[in-house]
Amino acid sequence: MRVLFTTVPATGHFHPLVPTARALQQAGHEVAFATSESFHPTVQTSGFRALPAGIGPEALGLDVQEMQKRHAAMSKANPAERIDQVAGMFVGRLSRGMAPDLLKLCESWRPDLLIRETTEFASVIVGEKLGIPHASIQVGGASFSSFGKDIFARHLDSLRAEHGLPPDPELESLFHYLHLSFMPASYFGNSPLPRTTHYLRLAVFDQSGSEGLPAWASSLGSRPILYATLGTVFNKLIHHLGSVASGLRDEPVDLIITVGRDMDPAELGPQPPHIHVERYIPQSLLLPRCDLAIMHGGYNSVMSALYAGVPMIIVPLAADQPMNAQACAELGVARVVDPEQLTPEVIRQHVREMLKDGSYRERARRFQAESQALPGMERGVALLEQLAREKQPLLQG
Repeated sequence: MRVLFTTVPATGHFHPLVPTARALQQAGHEVAFATSESFHPTVQTSGFRALPAGIGPEALGLDVQEMQKRHAAMSKANPAERIDQVAGMFVGRLSRGMAPDLLKLCESWRPDLLIRETTEFASVIVGEKLGIPHASIQVGGASFSSFGKDIFARHLDSLRAEHGLPPDPELESLFHYLHLSFMPASYFGNSPLPRTTHYLRLAVFDQSGSEGLPAWASSLGSRPILYATLGTVFNKLIHHLGSVASGLRDEPVDLIITVGRDMDPAELGPQPPHIHVERYIPQSLLLPRCDLAIMHGGYNSVMSALYAGVPMIIVPLAADQPMNAQACAELGVARVVDPEQLTPEVIRQHVREMLKDGSYRERARRFQAESQALPGMERGVALLEQLAREKQPLLQG
């Protein structure tokens, strides 16, 4: 079987696809990724063939500071305006830019199956046009039942018309065949995923380099261990991590901060011995040892923390982070702090209260047990093989 993955050129969208791609490779299938050429080194470093399709983030002209400014402006707009801007970027620019390239690529490479992450829509258009079945993998906390279906449908129908396809006002084409989620259904609360969703046990991919646990990690354990991160994109807003460090400077905890491979730990200044600042530590190795995580609420980070049974303080900065923060708060596994209200005093108070209140940890452990009881990746591979074979929708049992 020849499988083509499609992704927006960003690590937060690419990483959730990697475990499935590797599992298909190990099962003997041929795998490649279609994405912008500027993102090819990331794909190739992870061991996959990269094929050119679409535009890169540089074409959008956005950096992290600009993204946060736009998010701040969007937060003051009405919900319809916010959703329209999101749909305009992912459908109107990224997917529209990818669709012609992907069409030519599929006509020459001839995949048996397309697999996309949920914010990449060109593969739906191309798959429908060429009769190639397509599956999707949940990336982000958004469900189209609650996230502006009519607005997304308007943008997608415009793109569909450009490729000679009829309107799809109910967005039935997006998840027509198969959708995989590595978070349990309970995470999505009152915003259920489509009927073709199958829920699988998370397989974390975060060891994209040679990093492991630092030598000093073996000495930890006598005090609560806290981990603070802003992920791999919003780490540029390092002043938020500075507020966390300042707030916990005199607390009886061990605090681990990662600033990202592209940032210098020295930017946070000198720290006391119980605060450790590193560029990058794989969360899959670190989180199982932690008592509390302080993070921005990126979907991958939230998945990793919940899979490890770790409660969170979430400071949502942009993108789908507010939705993830809300979901975690409703599950009772996190507290949410507005970034504009993040001060050393606020973070210190939340940490003290959450370490004292064991109910957050208890609820996180219950969610962990629910996650780990789901079927493993072998079930996902079997479903994808069945889809390529039968080319028919695979509904929930």
